[in-house]
Amino acid sequence: MSSKQRHALEFETFYKDVRSRLLLQTWALTGDLTAGRKAVQDALVIGWHHWRKIGRLDPVERENWVRPLAWRHALRRHSVPHFHRPKEGDEDAQATLEALSRLPLEQRKVLLLAHLTTISEDAVAREVGITQIRAEQALRAATSDFMLARSALPADVQPSFESLVPTVESVRWPRPTILTRAGAARRRTHTAVGLVLAVAAFAGSGIAVTDAAGDRPSLGNLSLHHRDDATTAAAAATYRLSADTLAQPEQVGSALGGAWMTTLTSDDDNGAVALPCQRGALADPHPRAALARTFVGDKKTITAAQTTLASATSTAAQAAYTKTLGWYGGCRDSRVQLLATERVSGLGDQATVLLLRNWTSPERTIAVGVARTGVLTTAVTGTIPVAKSDAPATSGVTSLLGTAVQQLCRQPGAGACTTQPVAAAAPPPASGAEPALMNEVDLPPVTGVEEPWVGTAPTTASTNVAATRCDEATFTGAGITHALTRSFVIPTAQGLAPQFGLTQTMGDFGKAKAASTFVDGIRKKLASCPKKDLGSHVTQLTTTSTAGVDITAWRVRVETSPTASVVYLMAIVRNGAGVTQVGFVPSSKVTMTDADFTALAQRAALRLTYLR
Repeated sequence: MSSKQRHALEFETFYKDVRSRLLLQTWALTGDLTAGRKAVQDALVIGWHHWRKIGRLDPVERENWVRPLAWRHALRRHSVPHFHRPKEGDEDAQATLEALSRLPLEQRKVLLLAHLTTISEDAVAREVGITQIRAEQALRAATSDFMLARSALPADVQPSFESLVPTVESVRWPRPTILTRAGAARRRTHTAVGLVLAVAAFAGSGIAVTDAAGDRPSLGNLSLHHRDDATTAAAAATYRLSADTLAQPEQVGSALGGAWMTTLTSDDDNGAVALPCQRGALADPHPRAALARTFVGDKKTITAAQTTLASATSTAAQAAYTKTLGWYGGCRDSRVQLLATERVSGLGDQATVLLLRNWTSPERTIAVGVARTGVLTTAVTGTIPVAKSDAPATSGVTSLLGTAVQQLCRQPGAGACTTQPVAAAAPPPASGAEPALMNEVDLPPVTGVEEPWVGTAPTTASTNVAATRCDEATFTGAGITHALTRSFVIPTAQGLAPQFGLTQTMGDFGKAKAASTFVDGIRKKLASCPKKDLGSHVTQLTTTSTAGVDITAWRVRVETSPTASVVYLMAIVRNGAGVTQVGFVPSSKVTMTDADFTALAQRAALRLTYLR
C-alpha cells in the first residue's frame, strides 16, 4: 500500500469516527443542525489539507485539532435566531437545546467540553481562552442554570445530551472521497478563494452524495466521547461488577452508626451517582465497568454513597484514583472546607481518607474514603450531622472503605486486600495548575457571612499584598523563582469593607537556608515593629520551627488616626526552600478566629509540599 493510500485510509477511519460526535457538539453549541453539519465538513476538509501534519497525531489529538475548527465554523455559519430555526429532534432534544441556548456562549462552551469530550480541565480552559479557575466557575454556573432550565438533577446533565443522538444518527454524510478531493483542491490552491470553491464542491451536494450503503452512524456506534481502538477493545472485554461487591446498608450502619437503607443502585457508566465535590461524570472516562449505590439514614438528612470503577489497566486506575482525590483537594462545592487528609496503609494498594465540612446550614460533616486495588477504584462518602468530635466520622469511613476494598479484592485484576489499616496525616490532595497555593476549599468561614469564598487566578508576585507595614516583604529578590500571588474575596457578600479579603504570596528560594534566613528576617521585623512604629501593635499567635518547616502568625493592629485602626492577621510559612506569606484583612466584625487563621497557616505549609 502506498503512503497516499495509507493516508486516505487513515483519514476515512478518522472521518467516520469523529463526524457524528462533532456534529452533536456543533448542534448543541448553535442549535443549528444544518450549520453544524456544514461546519464539521469544513473542518474535516481542512484536516485532510493538513493530514501530513495531523496524521502523525494519535486519534484523540487529531480530534482535538479538528474540533476547535468545527466549532468556530459552526458559530460563523449559523445566523438564524434560535426560535426561528427548524425544530429538529424530539421534545426532549428541543428542551435540551433550549436550555443550552439560554447560557452565555462561554458557559455553553465549557459545559459542552466538560460533558462531550474527554479533555482535561486545564485543556478546557485553554480551548475556551480563559483561566482554569474561571472555567471551573463557568462550569458550575452553566451546570446550575442548565439543571434549572431542564428541572434536572446533576446526574441528569450528561444523559440530557443523549436526546440529540437519534437525530444526529439519521444524518447522511458525503463519501470520504468527496472530502479528500475538496481538501486536495484546497491544498493545491491554498488561497481563500480556493477554500470557498473546494467547500462548495461538496457542501452544495450535502446529503445527496453519500456512501452507497447510505453512510450513517448507528446509535450503537455513536459515542459522546472519543474512544480509541485499544480502549474500546478493553471496554468491550467482559468485566462484571456484581452489586454484591458494593456495601450493604447494615455495613454502612456499622461504620457510621444508625439505620440505613439503599436508595439507588446503578450499573451504568453515565455517572448517575454524583459524589460530593465530584466534577465530571466519572474519574475514568473509559471504564470497563462502573457501579454505584446510594443510601439514606434513618434521620433522612444523612446520606452515604459508594462508587466503583473497573479500569482497563492499573495505570488507568491510578489516574482515576488521583483524579478522584483532586475533586476533594480542589472542591468547588459552595462553602465546603477540607479539614483533614490521612493516607491509609494496609487498605488496598492506595487509600486516602478526607474530612470536609459543609458550612451551609444545616452544617454537615462529609467523610470520604478513596482506595485503589489493582484496576479497581472505589470511593465511599458519608454526609452526617456535625458532632463534638470528628474522630468517629474519620474512623467510620475508614472502616467502611476497608469493607469496600475487601469485597473487591477478589475481583479479576484486583490487587491488595484490607489487612490492618494504619492512618497518617498527609498533605491535602494536589489540585489545579498551582497546587502549592491554597484554594477555596482550604479557607474557613468568616463570622456573619454565608456566601462562599472566590479566588482570583494566580499571577506573578510583582507586588506583595500579603505584607504588612511592619515587614514590607517582597518576593522579587535575586534567587527567588516561581513567585506567585493570589487573593480571595467574597464578592456576593454585602457591606464588607473594600480592603476585606485574604491574600497569599509564594516563592521558591532555591535553598532551605535562604528561605530560613528570609523568614527569620520577617520575624525580627515583626518583633521590633512596636518600638520602631509606635502606632503598630503586634501580638504573636503561634510560632513553630523544625528542620524543614517554620510557621509564625501574628495579629497586627495599626493606628491610622487617634480614633481609628486597622487589624491584620499575617503568617509567614516555610517548607523546605519554599516560603509563603498569608495576610487577612477583616471587615469590622466579619473576621476569622485566631485558631482558624493558625490552622490556615498550617495548611499553607502543607500545600508548599507541592513546590518541591
